[in-house]
Amino acid sequence: MAIDLDELEPRKPKLDIVLGEDLSALSAHELDKRIAALETEIARAKDALRSRATTKSAADAFFKRG
Repeated sequence: MAIDLDELEPRKPKLDIVLGEDLSALSAHELDKRIAALETEIARAKDALRSRATTKSAADAFFKRG
């Protein structure tokens, strides 16, 4: 039986958040979970930006020396 390599990778949680959706039907607990998920995603995006800035700085420094 063959192993599907996709099954070995950790699954990413799917955010079921729609920006701008009506929040009036959500409970306080659901709103707390939503905020936590959004804060996690914001932190992940900021990490990606820092990584790109570091890579760009390294590339700039490398090519300026040449």
